[in-house]
Amino acid sequence: MILVAGGSGRLGTLIVRRLAARDRRVRVLTRDRRRAAHLAGAGLEVTEGDVRDAASVAAAMPGVDLIVSAVHGFGDVGAVSPATVDRDGNRHLVEAAAQAGAAVVMLSIVGASAAHPIELFRMKHAAESQLRASGVAWTIVRATAFAEFWLDLLEKTAGSSGRPVIFGGGRNSINFVSVSDVAALVERVVVDPSTRGETYDLGGPQNLSFDALAAALQQAAGRTAPPRHVPRPLLRLLASALGPLLPHRARQLRAAMVMDAIDMTFAPAALYRRFPELPATSLADILARR
Repeated sequence: MILVAGGSGRLGTLIVRRLAARDRRVRVLTRDRRRAAHLAGAGLEVTEGDVRDAASVAAAMPGVDLIVSAVHGFGDVGAVSPATVDRDGNRHLVEAAAQAGAAVVMLSIVGASAAHPIELFRMKHAAESQLRASGVAWTIVRATAFAEFWLDLLEKTAGSSGRPVIFGGGRNSINFVSVSDVAALVERVVVDPSTRGETYDLGGPQNLSFDALAAALQQAAGRTAPPRHVPRPLLRLLASALGPLLPHRARQLRAAMVMDAIDMTFAPAALYRRFPELPATSLADILARR
């Protein structure tokens, strides 16, 4: 049995469907059973639980021999955060795997480090460190920024004006990867025990600025208006003001400021030499699927 934590989310849904198509027994761990209604099907179990609660993770473990952790607390609300989900929630999953003798495939992020300016990267690094030190069989899949997430955010900010909002100058190059490519790699390592003890970094075939991403979105939507930019000084003020009320929005603003300033380019050639069969979805193909 494979337990997919976060299996009702955007990436988790693709992972679950790929594994189910291989006739693997899959159990989805989700905070709300209704979030997994779209996954109903033969051979698929859904159990309610929260990775922030060690007891509910343990309750989902009977019969499980591998855990896929596709959780993240970056954009959620309330007490959900990278610290409570990506660090502490993953620790609960790893501890449950150790107790059950199960392996873990963990989703992380390219560039994760203890000193990274973005909280999510620091918490993913902490989770990686906990996993490697746990004694369980493990594989780590690191991905760059999810193209679909940021395209959705640009589309939402376009609103009735039809002009997406870009946080910062929008000219810094960033690597964006399709979640479908990430799901394909996760499927590959789940079914291949020879990948245990390995870390794989995956990115998309293009490094793009937010200006370029917004321009491609506008063209695909048949819109001609240019995006709007929020200058960095205003982003700092907004992040500070929103922090106590909307911490998830403040996190996104702080992350956007960092993404507007540091090197976030990536070349995925090494991974494709190892797994030449993996897809490498272009931005044009992602937009065509939308």
